[in-house]
Amino acid sequence: MANNLMQLDPFSDIAHFSPLRGFEDFLKDFRLRPAFSSLEAEPRIKMDVSETDQGYTVKAEIPGVKKEDVKVAVDGNQITITAETKHETEEKKGEAVVRRERYFGHQSRSFTLAHEIDDAKAVAKYQDGILELSLPKKAGNSGTKMLSIS
Repeated sequence: MANNLMQLDPFSDIAHFSPLRGFEDFLKDFRLRPAFSSLEAEPRIKMDVSETDQGYTVKAEIPGVKKEDVKVAVDGNQITITAETKHETEEKKGEAVVRRERYFGHQSRSFTLAHEIDDAKAVAKYQDGILELSLPKKAGNSGTKMLSIS
């Protein structure tokens, strides 16, 4: 039994110039993530953008949202997609409600394209949780203008 005892040297960390080594080991196993694992994060608008010579196509995932709750704004080359999300779940055992959860939120996603959009010809369709935008480029817009330096 005496052979299994460790000798304690309270100054060993200071002598090796690592006084916080023990504190780092203490914090290594300290995590907040498991405490919040049951909470769901607010869903985000995920999207794909593709470009052709004529315009852009945007496909945005906005599941669980009604068509009336989706708005798209076009301002030059700035596009803004907003959606109001409503999510309700209820768990019952017999007639007693055991758990009821609700989420009401507002999602928004803005991005800038390289060319201005012809908003008169832009088209938006929403079906099965996918918003598809057809955004034609404005005629005569060459994108980046190079300035001559005098």
